[in-house]
Amino acid sequence: MGIVIRSGEVVTASERYVADVRLDGGSITDIAAKLEPKDGDETIDAAGQYVLPGFIDPHVHMELPFMGTVSADDFEIGGASGAAGGVTCYIDFCMQGKGEPLPKAIEGWHAKAKKSAIDYSYHMAITDFGPNTAAEMREVVEKHGITSFKIFMAYKGALMVDDGQLYEIMREAAKIGAVVTVHAENGEAVWHLQQELLAKNCTGPEFHPVSRPSIVEGEATERALAMARLHGATAYIVHMTCKESVQALQRAKLLGQRCYGETCPQYLLLDDTVFDKPDFGGSAYVMSPPIRPRHMGHHAALWSSLSNRMLDSVGTDHCPFTHEQKKMGVSDFTKIPNGAAGIEDRLVLLYTYGVLGGHFDLNRMVELGSTGPARIFGLAKKGSIGVGMDADLVLFDPKGERSLSAKTHHSKADRSVYEGFSVRGRVARTIAAGRTVWDGQNLTTTRGAGRFVARKPTHFAQHAEVKP
Repeated sequence: MGIVIRSGEVVTASERYVADVRLDGGSITDIAAKLEPKDGDETIDAAGQYVLPGFIDPHVHMELPFMGTVSADDFEIGGASGAAGGVTCYIDFCMQGKGEPLPKAIEGWHAKAKKSAIDYSYHMAITDFGPNTAAEMREVVEKHGITSFKIFMAYKGALMVDDGQLYEIMREAAKIGAVVTVHAENGEAVWHLQQELLAKNCTGPEFHPVSRPSIVEGEATERALAMARLHGATAYIVHMTCKESVQALQRAKLLGQRCYGETCPQYLLLDDTVFDKPDFGGSAYVMSPPIRPRHMGHHAALWSSLSNRMLDSVGTDHCPFTHEQKKMGVSDFTKIPNGAAGIEDRLVLLYTYGVLGGHFDLNRMVELGSTGPARIFGLAKKGSIGVGMDADLVLFDPKGERSLSAKTHHSKADRSVYEGFSVRGRVARTIAAGRTVWDGQNLTTTRGAGRFVARKPTHFAQHAEVKP
């Protein structure tokens, strides 16, 4: 039995047109001005709605062991929360433990992720580059279908790689055609700033952004891109927050370097006044890099870069913690678990503040939230609407209106960084692999229905050694 979606306005990264779309067997099987349903087909009237490709979140952390606790959403809850927000696939981060072989880490992540209700893939995070890591990187790509790696230039003593490891990872990634995703902050500088603040008894959440000024993000972004350029590797800078990092990315792109940049809604819409909320309320907004002051021009730089195509995608860095978990750092801001929920809210925020706010059109919104991540990370059958593509679609009603709140989202996070935000438009239906998983009011997800999506490299491997 298939599904025929009738009379909706199909919106891709490049086109808009009214058509019927038929789904069957987990794929899109037909698109035409008028389709006749087959016996047993379900018919959905989408008149007055946009038919969008399922959104892809390229940056989430489900049940992540981090800073002495574990992020609050597991793969089932987090995936379901995403489905309610129009997400049909996400890319999590498979984290290597100290001394752990990369393939072993993948086994552990598969065991957790198999309960996901929607499709997923991984970036392979390298936190300990050893003598066997280069060979393991090739195995990760060729045998496990994971074609992107993650490095942290921050979190000294825990996740951070040094410059020598950064050099080696970029070199090996170039050889196998993999993308290196980079958390770009100068971890040494951050650590020293943190110690100086604590020595002055500056312990509250309002000192978190003070310890991570925009210059340390800009410097690390420049350094990561230089290392990638040295080897011909493809770098993707995650969760960019500031004008310094955007300017570094722009310089690299204008030199012809193949590199990408991502930002997140929180960095577009919030400013550092959120850290002043009473009763430890500012802790809900502690994430790294931090939310920036508005008067410094960071927000304008991000919006402009989304409009002029210097930034390539919008993820969420969905990594929620409860208020009780955040209280681990009540007397020391460096111990507040970093992260917040966001996977469910991205689409309506991009539509309200991006499209209706006049920063970009619907096609660009689809590119930033779906087509771009699919192309960059090799999700070959996702990110667009066409015959043979996965049956991942969102029916979006532009007439909807509501306020965002932790009381209504589906994450286990008991605080929302977008609490009270008014948004236009609503996800009227999410269809993942040909199954309705959100009907506009209720989740209809099935535990374990999602599948791991193996990928192939989308970038040319660089076989020649760099010459002086």
